[in-house]
Amino acid sequence: MRQEKKKLILIFISLIIAGISPNLFPVAQAGIAKLSSLAVEFLIPSVVVIFILIIVSHALKYDDVQKQITNGIIAGLVGTVGLEIVREIGFRIGWMPGDMPKLLGVLLLDRFAHGPNFWSNVAGWAYHFWNGASFGIIFSLIFGRGKIWMAIIYAILIGIGFMVSPATKTLGIGAFGLQFKDGYQFLTTVTLAHIAFGSILGWITYKRNADIPNIFARLKMSFSNPN
Repeated sequence: MRQEKKKLILIFISLIIAGISPNLFPVAQAGIAKLSSLAVEFLIPSVVVIFILIIVSHALKYDDVQKQITNGIIAGLVGTVGLEIVREIGFRIGWMPGDMPKLLGVLLLDRFAHGPNFWSNVAGWAYHFWNGASFGIIFSLIFGRGKIWMAIIYAILIGIGFMVSPATKTLGIGAFGLQFKDGYQFLTTVTLAHIAFGSILGWITYKRNADIPNIFARLKMSFSNPN
């Protein structure tokens, strides 16, 4: 098996693992399982596996794959800072129905009946930022260097996914938050926050993933010569 095919296998495994964390909250909000249980069974193991994959890619000297994963984490974390600045402003002026990281923490530590405390807030913020890192990994692995506009579209699609997920129904604001206040505040805040996330994500991956091919170029290279 050619080295490029081995890299593709590692990339696809990384994509699957990175996709676990962002899907746990919608699954919990759909009533399939409690987020506290999902965190133990899926979230924590998936985080551990991501770092194992970084170590494996380093051991195999797949420096480009290791770079894509680590740069995705960095870009996703920094991008989440930008997202949070916009979201926090929206929350402070009453354009968001609640403080999402605190809600995540309450669900993670199963404190819905008691409300947030210090540790639930830490857990909620950590999970929120890891979701940003996970989305960063996915973008970096698929698009390589990519373009900033690609990351913005990618982030807007993430925002749309959130706004039509079971989360908005559970919050009582309906799809796109149109049942919240005048119907545009939640939609506007979430969209602007994800544009901020995508802009930062795209800029960092563009700068740090120089000369790294996207997954489609890798597939072409891998299957153009099957030997």
